[in-house]
Amino acid sequence: MDCMFSKDSHGEDSRRESGERLLAEEEGTLLSVNETSASTCNNFAACLLQLSAFLLVFLVGTLFGFHWRGDLDGLCSRHVSQYSTVMKEVGIQYSQQEFNGSLLKENVFRQDASPDVDAAWESLGVNYRSVRIPPEDAEQSGLATDQVKINAKYGGGFPANVEGLHHLHCLNLLRQSLYYNYDYYHNRGEGPFTNNDYIVRRHVSHCLDILRQELMCTVDSGVLGQIWIYPENPEPYVDFNTQHRCKNFDAVRRWAEENQLPQDPPSDFLQAPSEGDRIYSQMP
Repeated sequence: MDCMFSKDSHGEDSRRESGERLLAEEEGTLLSVNETSASTCNNFAACLLQLSAFLLVFLVGTLFGFHWRGDLDGLCSRHVSQYSTVMKEVGIQYSQQEFNGSLLKENVFRQDASPDVDAAWESLGVNYRSVRIPPEDAEQSGLATDQVKINAKYGGGFPANVEGLHHLHCLNLLRQSLYYNYDYYHNRGEGPFTNNDYIVRRHVSHCLDILRQELMCTVDSGVLGQIWIYPENPEPYVDFNTQHRCKNFDAVRRWAEENQLPQDPPSDFLQAPSEGDRIYSQMP
């Protein structure tokens, strides 16, 4: 009986140990599964967070990209040009244009002085009157508070000229002053030539130097290639017919034309200088 009891006890102990090992293995497996599940959930949440952040950055970048691409011309113009009301109201745009660089084939702008040539230059806005710059645009447009103002009862603001049209005015004066055109305009005595020769000379040299500064400031970084001419005995020749990215000049000119101040303004159209306004003793 003792032997039988002992045998049964050993068997029971063995079964109990086996059961405990099995339970421990199951618990270990369950714990491992739970840990794996928790790790997977954590990894998934992190991945989801990263994906959401990426999508957000992509969406914002796309929206800004579309906005910048839509106003890339304006962005470029604001970066390289002095702000003015023209920029705000016209909207600067760029387009591809080929320059007419012919040496021997003259267009109307190059021809000798005549009424037709004058009309062509006039059509570019070379003699347009001033426009009005609103007070809120003055400082950003580079105008000082003590510069000439329009009387408030006529709308206020500052009289100003579109600088690009002044450059064309200067170029036109240089054309008129060429040795083969000078007598024609001097004898007519109109526009700049109503002044004496001393002032005409200073006006011409002023325009010459304004254009020099403008060309240096906006130096063209393009290049002029060369072509072959004369098939019988080929020679290289500079190709001046080059491609350029040009602003919408016609839109700027139309705006300046439509916004000219009155041709015959009343005597009190301009506001008298205020106390503290700077008044120069002579032409600067």
